[in-house]
Amino acid sequence: MTQSRRMLVLRAVVEDYIRSQEPVGSAALSKERDLGVSSATIRNDMAALEDEGYLIQPHTSAGRVPTEKGYRYFVDRLATVVPLSEAQRRGINSFLSGSVSLKDALQRSARLLSEITGQVAIVASPSLSKATLRHVELVPVAMSTLLAVVITDTGRVAQHGLIVSAMPTADDINRLSSAVNEQCNGQSLSSASETVRASDLDCFGCGTGFETVREAADALADAFASMALDERANELYMSGTSHLAHSRSLTDLAPLFDALEEQVVLMKLMSNLSEEPSATGVGVSIGSESHTPELLHASVVSSGYGRSTSPVANDSERNETSPDQDGTNEPIAFVGSIGPTHMDYAATMAAVRAVARYLTFFVSESGSGD
Repeated sequence: MTQSRRMLVLRAVVEDYIRSQEPVGSAALSKERDLGVSSATIRNDMAALEDEGYLIQPHTSAGRVPTEKGYRYFVDRLATVVPLSEAQRRGINSFLSGSVSLKDALQRSARLLSEITGQVAIVASPSLSKATLRHVELVPVAMSTLLAVVITDTGRVAQHGLIVSAMPTADDINRLSSAVNEQCNGQSLSSASETVRASDLDCFGCGTGFETVREAADALADAFASMALDERANELYMSGTSHLAHSRSLTDLAPLFDALEEQVVLMKLMSNLSEEPSATGVGVSIGSESHTPELLHASVVSSGYGRSTSPVANDSERNETSPDQDGTNEPIAFVGSIGPTHMDYAATMAAVRAVARYLTFFVSESGSGD
């Protein structure tokens, strides 16, 4: 379908319906929009768009509303993702730059995105399966338990208890920690697991307690492997569920509350969306496209954040019209917004993308430190 007057009519209907949430009639479009044609011509175009499945007429005497197909064409071909204003970017940077930790940054991002969009915001913590080891500390916490404190390149901190039959000496624990940090720094957790398991104890510098140190090393290797495979370890930070209670589409969106409880389903959907190639750097799922009954009347907008292959500009230097400027080559987690199918797609996509870029900058900065 070419970009024609009919498609301009479709864009006008979608934008007006998003704004008013009322069926849009040809007379209103003719009066409020400078389409250069008569009301009768617009009415004929709307009828043709209905025949093609882009619009639907809920009642004989009513105007038209967009269908999923209409929204999809709008998002893919007609919507303009307007760059955030300088004031908006400064506001985002000011609010998020006060973060004192990765967890704080993720929580702030969820709250901010929810406030900007008036919808549910979800931010996932970086996946341990995609992280690399930055530092590990082994701390005795009981007669037969060591606590492994693992810090990744994304700033994520994870803890795992190691059960041993006999506790190594303090010196051996320190030597083991130092050796693992030296040998495994920069490796994925799964690779670190293999490195530790394959190492002989001579390289750990442990002399006397061979068996106790070997047992602790194997337990640490198991912990690395477990953390790399445990998708449940990815935390979701959510904000804005109260916005649903004030939605005019509350009846249609009621099942969404159930979907929000099914975090594994949401995580898979939003992660897949954020990893799909897109000209805007943002993935959008509309209604039934999610293949999730609870999201039948909802849309999901998601963008990945992660490591940067090139220096990430600070907020004032970013060019919002260039989605690939931040150099992100591998999303390690996602930022997303969930709302009704009549959400303001352009504004939501711009906000999600801006927050994702900030988190890429934050993670890159965190990973560059010692």
